[in-house]
Amino acid sequence: MKHTSRLGELVRTHRAGLGLTQRSLAQKLGVEASHVGFIETGRRKPSLKLAAQLADTLGLDGQTLLILTHPEAKRLITKLKPEVPPHAAPSWRKFIQNRKLLASYNVTDRELQALEKFSSLRTIRSSKEFLAILMLIRDIPTIK
Repeated sequence: MKHTSRLGELVRTHRAGLGLTQRSLAQKLGVEASHVGFIETGRRKPSLKLAAQLADTLGLDGQTLLILTHPEAKRLITKLKPEVPPHAAPSWRKFIQNRKLLASYNVTDRELQALEKFSSLRTIRSSKEFLAILMLIRDIPTIK
């Protein structure tokens, strides 16, 4: 049996963080709960389609999930650095260029796009304030 993979750890951590069981995540993805368990323990890799669904469902960066699922694809993908417009607020520049901070909070591309809109208001003065807004965005319940 394989050791737990980085992919499996990431899926398990985010699933648990969202309060989902393997069964409830599996239902959202249209797969068996055992399949989610196999992914989390590193015994299976998700298909490209399932990897995309996992990214969307768990709020993960799709590119990161793709590379964890298929490490051989890393050399084919050029990680795009977010462009910082020359007229961007200094607080936004500092926040967007702190890759370590963005990675530690698993900030997705969609979240960056939303935060960039807030930056245009020029009322946010620090990375801490961007993170506070990010937490508020993440805490908004999904309406079905």
